[in-house]
Amino acid sequence: ELPLLDVFGRGGSLKSSWYGDCLPERDFPMLTDLYLQGRFPLGDFVSERIGIDGIDPAFEKMQRGEVLRSVVVLDPGAGTGDDETNRTKETQS
Repeated sequence: ELPLLDVFGRGGSLKSSWYGDCLPERDFPMLTDLYLQGRFPLGDFVSERIGIDGIDPAFEKMQRGEVLRSVVVLDPGAGTGDDETNRTKETQS
């Protein structure tokens, strides 16, 4: 629980964000283009690819600061192999 009276009574503020305050209609196409040009390495933001049974351990790792982002792979063959193969599979979907 957030003690709102304490937060706002001391001059605090609360700000929400949606997609990190980006503008999806502007930013998603730009980021997609950068990725397709090889200038936005999305793979660097993925610490591990996991199966559905790895969700709980992945959250524990995230809470401990051991991983940046875990991606759940539902297709058993999609989470294996080199990054270029996975990148190709992801862009074909």
